[in-house]
Amino acid sequence: MSKQYIGDLVLSQEQIKVGVSQVAQQLNQRFAGQDAVIVSVVPGGILFTADLVRELTFDISMDYISCPHTPGDRNNSSEIVFHQNIPLTGRNVILVDDAIESGGTMKRIAHFLQQEFDLNSLSIATLFVKPGRVDIPVTQHHAYVMENDDLLVGYGLPWQDQLRNIPYVSKLVVE
Repeated sequence: MSKQYIGDLVLSQEQIKVGVSQVAQQLNQRFAGQDAVIVSVVPGGILFTADLVRELTFDISMDYISCPHTPGDRNNSSEIVFHQNIPLTGRNVILVDDAIESGGTMKRIAHFLQQEFDLNSLSIATLFVKPGRVDIPVTQHHAYVMENDDLLVGYGLPWQDQLRNIPYVSKLVVE
């Protein structure tokens, strides 16, 4: 694993654990006595999804969706890939990813799910959001708002398809 790209620490493993618990609490309050389908945005959302679902106290089903993109790309036009395994019609759906950076991809995925399926509700859950993100007209649950739009790596966030497995979030250093 190339450490040359790993810069200043942004979120420690402890801060991530606290953030996961905060988002889980928000969702547990919102969906108490109900059930929901967790749709993880892969591959980036895998780590956050795994940590999050273990703290949820309501019944869940799980599925996944992908839309490959370059971090920070506001104009992602790549194909949305969803091999629906769980029926979504009439269900509460929670779209889970590690972060909302520019928000362009998340907005496209949310719109796709709302257009293709007659959902009871759609929510988004992420560990953090960045300040320069586009407006997404969906209820959002997150723990942190970043101070700036720095490129970040770790905890699901890649650089050149690597560094996702770093257990913390750091600034990306590119020289």
